[in-house]
Amino acid sequence: MAHHDFEVLASEVLLESPILALRRDTVRMPDGATAAREIVEHFGAVAILALNEQQQVAMVKQYRHSLGQRLWELPAGLLDIAQEDPLTCAKRELQEEAGLAAQQWEVLSDIVSSPGFAEETIRIYLARDLSLVERPEAHDEEADMDFAWIDLSEAVAAVLDGTIVNATAVAGILAAHQVVVHQGATRPAEVDFALRPTNLAQRRIEAGIQPDMKQI
Repeated sequence: MAHHDFEVLASEVLLESPILALRRDTVRMPDGATAAREIVEHFGAVAILALNEQQQVAMVKQYRHSLGQRLWELPAGLLDIAQEDPLTCAKRELQEEAGLAAQQWEVLSDIVSSPGFAEETIRIYLARDLSLVERPEAHDEEADMDFAWIDLSEAVAAVLDGTIVNATAVAGILAAHQVVVHQGATRPAEVDFALRPTNLAQRRIEAGIQPDMKQI
């Protein structure tokens, strides 16, 4: 069966903000008509499922203003440094948010958070063979974060009972449980992040907004 080519006939940026942009595309539909599609442009992100020898997950509890609540999450961060390797970003975020370093890194999962309207994709790493390192001074919401080690089995139960609802944490915890309990396969840490968004980053780089692409 031949599939329709959803050709973009026109495109305009409606909003630019430090960590995202809003774009409207005019797209040709299968019946020949056109439709507008609003897309949230994003840098992409990384998250880290850090697992110690006791099969405990390093988790942070962070305030999220969109919900007005503090959520249990994995250490994570935006890919907002121009052309930065995702693994480099993940190592920095693990130190900044959890005060940890890891000797063993693997790709656990790549997820698309809201494909109906957003470009955001997140690479989730599995980090093991952990050690404590100095954590830099925290700012903004991170200055108010809690930290805890949670047994992997308890984390799975918290996903199922609705205590852990952050989508990245849910995906990472369930994937890690599959790896640990059922010997699920991971991927090498250096494997290409093919789903990493490029539109917002490329536009900022071309405008000379680098290395920190948030500085508009």
